[in-house]
Amino acid sequence: MTNATPAPRKKRFWTMERKQSAAGWAFLLPATLLIFIFSFWPMFQAFLTSMKRGLPTALQYSDPLYRNYAYMLKDKVFVQSVKNTFSYLIIQVPIMLILAIIFATLLNNRDLKFRGVFRTCIFLPCATGLVAYSMIFRTLFTYDGMINALLLKLGLISEAINWLNDPVYAKAVIIIGLIWRWTGYNMVFYLSAMQGIEYSIYEAARIDGANQVQQLFKITIPLLKPIILVTAIMSTNGTLQLFDESVNLTRGGPANMTITMSHYIYNTMFTKNPNFGYAAAMSFVILIMVAVLAAIQMKVGDKR
Repeated sequence: MTNATPAPRKKRFWTMERKQSAAGWAFLLPATLLIFIFSFWPMFQAFLTSMKRGLPTALQYSDPLYRNYAYMLKDKVFVQSVKNTFSYLIIQVPIMLILAIIFATLLNNRDLKFRGVFRTCIFLPCATGLVAYSMIFRTLFTYDGMINALLLKLGLISEAINWLNDPVYAKAVIIIGLIWRWTGYNMVFYLSAMQGIEYSIYEAARIDGANQVQQLFKITIPLLKPIILVTAIMSTNGTLQLFDESVNLTRGGPANMTITMSHYIYNTMFTKNPNFGYAAAMSFVILIMVAVLAAIQMKVGDKR
C-alpha cells in the first residue's frame, strides 16, 4: 500500500509581513493625505499662479509662460532683496552657530554653578515674540535711544548714530537682532547632543593634557557634526525666508537697502498693486534657493 503524498498547503495571502506593511500604510495614509492636500497641492497651484498675470480676480496665463521669472532679472528691488538676504546669511549664520557652540560647551561643564539660570537666560530670547522683540530693538536703536546714549556716555562715539536710516548700520541692527534671538535656540540643540557624549572622554583628554580649546576642536566639534549640519540647514532656510525683522525693524529701508525677499513678496502680493503671479514666481525662486543650499550643505557636511 503506497502512502499518498499530502496536498501542498495553500499559501496564505495575509502573511505577517503583509499585515505589518498594511498596518504601517494605514497609519501613514491620513498624514500623507493631509500633507498632500495642505502642502503639495497648494504648491502646485502656486506654480500655476506663477505663470499668470493680471488682476487677482482675473488671472490669465502669461505669454510667454516664463514672463514673471524673466522679469526678476530686471527688477532692481528683487535683486537688492536677494543681495540683502544673502548678506544676512553669510554674516549672521556663522557667528550665531559659533556662539551657540561656545555657550553650549561652557554650560555643559558639570562644575559650573547656576547652569540652569545661565541656560534659561540665553534661551529666553527665543521665547520672545518676533514682533515684540523687533519693536524693542527698534526703540533701543532709535536716534535718541538707549544704545546711542550708552555709547556716548562710554565715549565710544562722538555723536549719535542714525542706526535705522543708514544702510550699513540698519543691516547691522538686523544681524544683531537675529543673533540675539536665535543663538540660544541653536545652543539647546548642541547642549542636548553634548549630553550624549560620555563625560569620561573629556576626563581622559584632561589626563592626557588637553586643554578646553583642544577638547572643543578634537572631541566636541567632530562628535557634533551631524547636529551642526542640521542647525546650519535650518538657519539657512530661516534666513532665506526672513520677514519679521525687515518689516518691523527697518520697514525695508532706507530705500529698500534692508528689505528681504519675503518682505518684497509680501509687498508685491498685498500692498499697492497686488501681483499674485509675480509674487508666486518669487516664492518659487526662494524654494529653489533653499533646496540647492540644503543639498550643498548635505553634500559637504554629511560624509556618509
